[in-house]
Amino acid sequence: MFSTDPVVRVKEASIFQEHNTVLGDISFDIEKGEFVFLVGRTGSGKSSLLKTLYADLPLRLGDIEIAGFSIRGIKHSEIPMLRRKLGIIFQDFQLFPDRTVADNLMFVMKATGWNDNSKMKTRLQEVLMKVGLGAVEKKMPHQLSGGEQQRVVIARALLNEPAILIADEPTGNLDPEVSYGILKVFQEINKSGTAVLMATHDYGLIKKFPCRILKCEEGKVVDSVKEPFELTTGY
Repeated sequence: MFSTDPVVRVKEASIFQEHNTVLGDISFDIEKGEFVFLVGRTGSGKSSLLKTLYADLPLRLGDIEIAGFSIRGIKHSEIPMLRRKLGIIFQDFQLFPDRTVADNLMFVMKATGWNDNSKMKTRLQEVLMKVGLGAVEKKMPHQLSGGEQQRVVIARALLNEPAILIADEPTGNLDPEVSYGILKVFQEINKSGTAVLMATHDYGLIKKFPCRILKCEEGKVVDSVKEPFELTTGY
């Protein structure tokens, strides 16, 4: 049965970094197929919030449900299953430098339970085409530009058809023109029904593609849908 529940539901949650509360008593939902920017100054809690969503940091207060999993009290053995439902994209590409693009993607598929070689090859080609990369399978990461490497990382995140892509500053190391190309890839993926939560400092990207914004500020999360706000550079 198709569920209409939000893909992310955060209810009265507090986000901790070790013993410090970085965000307190926050509540928001992200619907299926929604595109949301996450902004805030360095140290405002953006990365800690994302890490809590994919169970890299424990949730001690409040409730978070994401892609059908409850994060509060999630068992260690359930975390790999949760992450198969999420596509996680970092600023630093985290590709294996000594393996081809194909081998990088195959590694993830094998680690997440794929075992049919012909299906794996088909899926590998599908995700590379989806991010606008054709004949790079046999290339090593160092033979690719930064923008191409980030597209490979997005392709890797799409392998298991995630309910949501969580991207932490995915354009942080890229120049503006390349960054815009990466945002267009996210838009295309979003149009096909995958929700996107993208943390960014790139004010230019947000101006080019206005949509809902969650802002981490003074220990809270402000939602542009509920409390419209002006973004100024240096937020």
